[in-house]
Amino acid sequence: MNIRRRNRLYVVIAIVVGLGLATALVMYALRSNIDLFYTPGEILNGKGEARQKPEPGQRLRVGGMVLPGSVKRDPATLAVSFKLYDASGVISVHYEGILPDLFREGQGIVAQGVLEAGNLVKAQEVLAKHDEKYTPPEIDDAMKKNHNGAPATYQPGAQS
Repeated sequence: MNIRRRNRLYVVIAIVVGLGLATALVMYALRSNIDLFYTPGEILNGKGEARQKPEPGQRLRVGGMVLPGSVKRDPATLAVSFKLYDASGVISVHYEGILPDLFREGQGIVAQGVLEAGNLVKAQEVLAKHDEKYTPPEIDDAMKKNHNGAPATYQPGAQS
């Protein structure tokens, strides 16, 4: 192999390695910003056929219905705790801030935050569902499939 071809080969190899390294670094950086959507049942029972559960400390979005009678507000601060339910289970959400005007019991919401131990989501943002004209397909499918359970099923003292 002559010197010119060898130099070209080295340049091509360097470019391929550089692109691979740049792609790996971008993917690593984006990994911490990915928010996966879960329903309360998927947090409790796992998601997909592998039944993979989110780990404490993982950022996520959780969508469900606000359980009637579960909203607890701290009168001294803006802290509020409530429970989200779907057909498969109930989880707790803690949020500190001003809730959307459309937030109420029995309303569908999406909370974005971090999963903590004990299936508690510490939310940084709460979005109330206001209109059914557009819903992302993944959320629409989950809502249709999972929001069939009656809220009475999850009330304290309810018969199973």
